Amino acid sequence: MERKWLWFGISLAVIALGLFYLVTRGLNWGIDFTGGDILHYNIGQPYSLDEAKKLMESFNLRTVEVREAGDDRQELIVRTVVLTADQQKKITEAIRQKWPQAQLIRAERVDAVIGKELQRQALIALIIANIGVLIYVAFRFEFKSGVAAILALVHDVLVMISFYAIFYIPVDTTFIAAILTVVGYSINDTIVIFDRIRENLKIMGKASFNEIANTSIVQTLARSINTSITTLLSIIALYFLGGETIKDFTLALIVGIMSGVYSTIFIASPLWSMFRGQHRTARA
Repeated sequence: MERKWLWFGISLAVIALGLFYLVTRGLNWGIDFTGGDILHYNIGQPYSLDEAKKLMESFNLRTVEVREAGDDRQELIVRTVVLTADQQKKITEAIRQKWPQAQLIRAERVDAVIGKELQRQALIALIIANIGVLIYVAFRFEFKSGVAAILALVHDVLVMISFYAIFYIPVDTTFIAAILTVVGYSINDTIVIFDRIRENLKIMGKASFNEIANTSIVQTLARSINTSITTLLSIIALYFLGGETIKDFTLALIVGIMSGVYSTIFIASPLWSMFRGQHRTARA
């Protein structure tokens, strides 16, 4: 608790840098949100994803995402801007020249209007999730605990958005799913500490709120670290071995879970102590 302004400062520095890139450059919205074409090919043989990316770069398209697909990784998914019939034909011909057995098995178009609707629905889902968390934590503990928990979740969301803004990683629907997953994971860690704080409030006599928060964090620290490391090891394995189709999702989860562990210990608990005041009263 004594170093809480240092922890707050680290978080604010990361978020401020992310907001700078967000304002000056914006997020790299993927095809799911901006609209575009999705071409799905069955290559029919093993191929190099790097070669596929270089092939697509030769068309000088403004936005293009290339991913492996299929259990045997012999399928290719190209997500790009809206194409003319001639452009789509040239891309298909180029892929067939590179891999003669390739066949176009799916061609879909995502309307930009649908993309805007997805953005709106994602924002609504996030707001509803946070309101639900506030109600639950306020009912189980107290309103001040609920506010501290919500601010910690807002911190996690902003850190994830900042990471994607700084490194200009494409944002698609899997990113929204990852945010909602991290919100649930992070609040679980926070509730464990708040539950211990509630117990220590009864048994630590006239100890200050800072002392109670510190003691509660220490008592639950091993659990938080072990759970997070176990989860991260599984997700990191998926990132390197799970294929291109889930790489963006697992990357967002890795960033979000690391931020969630940090915010639970260094953001939520100090905020709770600050909201309660420096010293306990007889009623507290």
